Amino acid sequence: MLSPKRVKFRKQFKGRMRGIAYRGSTIAFGEYALAALEPGWVSNRQIEASRIAISRAMKRGGKMWIRVFPDKPITKKPAETRMGSGKGNPEGWVAVVKPGRILFEVEGVPLDVAKQAFALAASKLPVKTRVVKREDH
Repeated sequence: MLSPKRVKFRKQFKGRMRGIAYRGSTIAFGEYALAALEPGWVSNRQIEASRIAISRAMKRGGKMWIRVFPDKPITKKPAETRMGSGKGNPEGWVAVVKPGRILFEVEGVPLDVAKQAFALAASKLPVKTRVVKREDH
């Protein structure tokens, strides 16, 4: 599963997810892409589940790019622990996703296959998504 090799700090603030994605909001590699429509955290497990769903739906045909990387550590306190006594320990990694962000890209497959693959992947993700097509001007 995806996670950083090393980080400068073990724990991070929660942060805010206001506004839209300016970076990573255009198709850079493939022909079709899955774009987020709302803000949220996408975990490394959700990214992996989506990746597997897309690759299986495409039947190993075509090429796929993952455009998000989980670089934010998420902490959790143990169950039935009283309030206070500091921040919990890092439990997993998430990618911060804003509206407009491209999550996955594919090429080398027909549109209907790509749509079906992205529909399966979208069901594994916690944010609403839509399929976008590269517009060659």
